[in-house]
Amino acid sequence: MIEEYAGVRKSLHPGVQAAAALVLVGGVLGAMWGLGIFNLSSAAASRPAVCSVTPATPATPATPAAATADASAGRLCAALNRSDLPVLLGTPGDHVLNASGSTSTSTFTSAGGSQSRTPQADVQTTTYSLELTGNDDDLTVAQAVPLLGRTAQQTTVLGHPAVLYSNHTIAFSLGGGTTRPGGIARTLMVARSAKDGGGSFEIALWRQDDVLPDDNALRRVAERILPTLPGWTNG
Repeated sequence: MIEEYAGVRKSLHPGVQAAAALVLVGGVLGAMWGLGIFNLSSAAASRPAVCSVTPATPATPATPAAATADASAGRLCAALNRSDLPVLLGTPGDHVLNASGSTSTSTFTSAGGSQSRTPQADVQTTTYSLELTGNDDDLTVAQAVPLLGRTAQQTTVLGHPAVLYSNHTIAFSLGGGTTRPGGIARTLMVARSAKDGGGSFEIALWRQDDVLPDDNALRRVAERILPTLPGWTNG
């Protein structure tokens, strides 16, 4: 994750999530490949990977809220893990390497220990990594803009209020156990409703190298995927 940013933003509001952006360098990629963490098919690039969903709390009995969040993570992963994803990203020769869904859980002491569960999907291609997060809360995009720093640019996506902003990734070397600043992750936060009544989706995009990701590619993915997501409304 973009850990330092995630911590700051989550403390401001649970609905404002930071992108998970780890850039693996050195011998890490080969090691993960050997362990089977990457699910690269020998078929054509148009064939997506198989989504795997990690339960939010596998060590404890499932609750209705947890089951709903995990199901949502699976739906987000299925929506993002499209056969035409490399084409939308402008890299039609790429393969989808990995696709997964998960649910992050936050406990708020100020609210009597209540928990918030946030579904998330991650897909990695040869060139890009993407993260899709569903924020089911009362925070509007307009309220989030001042929390997102000086890179935040207000825009619209399919007629819905949106904001485009940047974060730095962290490059991690397993062999040396060191980290360094990586490239830039670009994120679109888009209101679920055109009226910006609260709740949003965030799509983050970053490259495996330090090259700036293509904002047009991010917008193409958002415009194709968002209308297919549960909770998206046209009004």
